[in-house]
Amino acid sequence: MSAIEFFWDPGSTNTYFAWKLLPPIAARYGAAIVPRAFNLGHVFRHHDYVLMDEPPAKIANRKRDLERWTAKYGLAFRFPDVFPIKTSRALRGALAMRGRGLEHEFITAVLEAYWERNDHSIAEIAGLTRLAERLGVDPEAFEAEVESPAVRELLIAETEEGLERGVFGAPSFLIGDELFWGKDRMDFVEDELRRQAG
Repeated sequence: MSAIEFFWDPGSTNTYFAWKLLPPIAARYGAAIVPRAFNLGHVFRHHDYVLMDEPPAKIANRKRDLERWTAKYGLAFRFPDVFPIKTSRALRGALAMRGRGLEHEFITAVLEAYWERNDHSIAEIAGLTRLAERLGVDPEAFEAEVESPAVRELLIAETEEGLERGVFGAPSFLIGDELFWGKDRMDFVEDELRRQAG
């Protein structure tokens, strides 16, 4: 079975779209989606990149492009009122859910809360514990794990490992040694899965 390592950050619009579009592709080839937490705040500082420091025309076009993607795929996307947000807690929340077998469900809940329902509370532990509780997880135990040194260190390690392997943004997909970046690389992701399937 092929594995698609999915490097994600909930503050990335393109992560939302990729997370929605990837499962049918993976299912066609029996491939497993393996989430990898990738803290873009840390990555941007590492590369000395300022998110909103771009020409106004480019930012305006990017928002129009998001509208096109939303319409094309019939998704419930809307640009949130509060952007950008701090995402490290949400990433740690997903890592805390990994051991419970609920990582995929939690990622979906986080992305839909922020990018569909305009809920920026996912930046705070209170918003995340509400999502965890809806998934049947004790909120106090969840909060303790999210704030634990072990999970904090795991997020740092997973982000650094991504950087060492050549990942530079989210969403990124690693299939073996092949790296694909962005929601508009889905055709190439499928081509690689098809090639591996023979």
